Amino acid sequence: MGVLSEKDMAYLKDLFGKELEKKVKVLFFKTDDKGRCQYCEITEQVLEELTSVDSKLELEIHNFDAEKDVVEKYKVEMVPATILLSEDGKDHGIRFYGVPSGHEFGTLIQDIITVSKGKPQLSEESIQKLQAFEEPIRISVFVTPTCPYCPRAVLMAHNMAIASDRIVGEMIEANEYWELSEKFGVSSVPHIVVNRDPSKFFVGAYPEKEFINEVLRIAKE
Repeated sequence: MGVLSEKDMAYLKDLFGKELEKKVKVLFFKTDDKGRCQYCEITEQVLEELTSVDSKLELEIHNFDAEKDVVEKYKVEMVPATILLSEDGKDHGIRFYGVPSGHEFGTLIQDIITVSKGKPQLSEESIQKLQAFEEPIRISVFVTPTCPYCPRAVLMAHNMAIASDRIVGEMIEANEYWELSEKFGVSSVPHIVVNRDPSKFFVGAYPEKEFINEVLRIAKE
């Protein structure tokens, strides 16, 4: 039995048919050790069903334990991990750590469409500001599947990553990676950490201008 319903598949087929422009490669990293990754199997199933909807989508599966060269190339730290590449193989710095379920499934869909079109969903002013910032930035957005505000924060981080080669935007499912959540003091979501520094964070799904300004302000500290 599939994870996605027939209604979901029909909706996605119609949406992707209208919105996808270029091919998107979905990289999935997993381990066969279920004790270390209880969500790898369900994430793989979701991605298999999702990428079967349209011929412009391609799924490439890698073993986190056995394929160290690929893991190092994409700097994958934990599993399950999902990365989106554009048709030419460009890595935009988009990361999903954890199963993209609940509200975050919609985030994955929107990201796929954005990568397919090749341009971040940001204002020109924001894009120029991000491209002018010369220091590398890592934006970690801690989420839960039931949080209705989290997708907005994740999409902001991912669009910032698409806008600048120096930015990585990662979604981290707080419940799956509870040790990381404890380390970074996550008590409510979305909890946004800049450059993996527990002291550099803010909480909430800010509007575009405020979100970008806050990330850049914290990154300069």
